[in-house]
Amino acid sequence: MSAKKALLVMDFINEIVHPEGVYAREGYYQQTQERGVLKNAASALKHARELQLPVIFIVVGFNAHYKEFPPHSRVFAPAKEHSVLKLDTWSTQVHDDLKPHEDEIVIAKSRVSPFYQTNLELVLRTQGIEELILTGVSTEHVVLATTLDGHDRDFIVTVLEDACSAVTQARHLAAMERISRTANISSTAHFITSSR
Repeated sequence: MSAKKALLVMDFINEIVHPEGVYAREGYYQQTQERGVLKNAASALKHARELQLPVIFIVVGFNAHYKEFPPHSRVFAPAKEHSVLKLDTWSTQVHDDLKPHEDEIVIAKSRVSPFYQTNLELVLRTQGIEELILTGVSTEHVVLATTLDGHDRDFIVTVLEDACSAVTQARHLAAMERISRTANISSTAHFITSSR
């Protein structure tokens, strides 16, 4: 019997993948456009919904006063500097191409890993999930962290390589090389054709 799967759609928020986002302008928008990452993630999402697989959206953000902000983080420093990544604002809304349905779970996190001080693991365990199918931006942060944390929690982890991107293609490839030691690497097309 095949493992029960869930699709994780991670950090596809306006601040990172919309051309007007601060983080997007660092290179994430360009990479997602050049590699067709939003389109691929949307295809994976559509297929998961057709199969009625659980879909979980992950968004990174902080409260309005940044009370839970990590003071020494180089990753999140631009957020506070530019007053972005505030929860319940345009900045942290999932991009329109991947908008969650009302009955789909959205988990907010304030660190790189979606497992850190969130109820993600509880949500997965209560639904009997054994395999995580990952899509996300960025490969070098949330995807890598989820791969490692998922591995250590005994989940099977599969990364859809063409539905992920980093700030540069070089960083994407470097992260994928590291990810390949702890996760299965697949593609959106294979995910769709192998689970019809």
